[in-house]
Amino acid sequence: MHHVDLTGFRVAVLTADGGEQVEITSPVDALREHGAEVEIVSLHLGKIRTVNMLYPGKKVRVDRTLRTADAVDYDALLLPGGLVGPDTLRQSDEALDFVRAFDVAGKPIAVICHGPWLLVSSGLVVRRNLTSWPGIKDDVRNAGGIWHDEPLVRDRNWVSSRGPQDLKHFNRGMLELFAERMPVAPPRPEYTERRPRRRRERNVPVGRLLAGTVLAAGAAYLIREQLRREHETMEYVEVVDLTPDTPDVVVDVAVVDEDATLSGTGYTSGMPYGAGAGTNAGLGASAGLAGTAGSMGGTGAMGGTGPDYVGTDVRAGNGGTGPVGYGGTGYNPPAV
Repeated sequence: MHHVDLTGFRVAVLTADGGEQVEITSPVDALREHGAEVEIVSLHLGKIRTVNMLYPGKKVRVDRTLRTADAVDYDALLLPGGLVGPDTLRQSDEALDFVRAFDVAGKPIAVICHGPWLLVSSGLVVRRNLTSWPGIKDDVRNAGGIWHDEPLVRDRNWVSSRGPQDLKHFNRGMLELFAERMPVAPPRPEYTERRPRRRRERNVPVGRLLAGTVLAAGAAYLIREQLRREHETMEYVEVVDLTPDTPDVVVDVAVVDEDATLSGTGYTSGMPYGAGAGTNAGLGASAGLAGTAGSMGGTGAMGGTGPDYVGTDVRAGNGGTGPVGYGGTGYNPPAV
């Protein structure tokens, strides 16, 4: 197997406390000898305790836990055996999901001894050919798998063996399977002296230039039209006066001469109202306003004579001599 080159090939080894020591160390040494990159993945960081059948084995350092490990980062999976380790892992949902991810992606899986317990609990052994430690053959068959009592069984992307006694066959089959699934790198070209390349002139994209010019001209035309319409709208806006029309009312106001004596035809000795029929025959028998033929007073009386207000001008005393009262010929307003 010295012709196998697994340089750059990444392999995850899923195990836990109670994993079989020789089924971890022997395959891992073979992988690293052929250039593979190997990481121990487990449930916790630190170190795990391996076993030799029922006796404690040496401790193995854990590189990554299932919380941070991702099947995408690896090219293959190794499932060592042991009575305790696989039984502990099959109770972890993270471990089962990790195993399923490899099989769904078609990545190679190498499993030995009690390791198939993880395949059984993941629901992956239905109509698959494999072998295992004879003590769990019923588990494989009850899960729908086809169990074989052989040192090495190959089924598509799986390779399996019965236990430590088959490690020689197991390591060989594992290396062959992994080498077949080795990612093929593009061949490197042989070194040749490079000549300076002639600078290539770029073709001017005439079609794109014309299309861009047309689009720019169209956009400019639309902008100009929009501005023109806005200008016309602003220039010819009709101003509407919303104030209602109120007709002018011309009122003729009589000019009153303040210097004239308000007597004669007036309201009580001189107010500018015409004489007319009396409107009141008297307001009582009391001293009152006496005047000479007021505009609303004449011969009528409001009571007895009294000298309370004597005068000939209403501004001087509101009355004159004569009977007090508002009697007269009446009220006749001036014509407008």
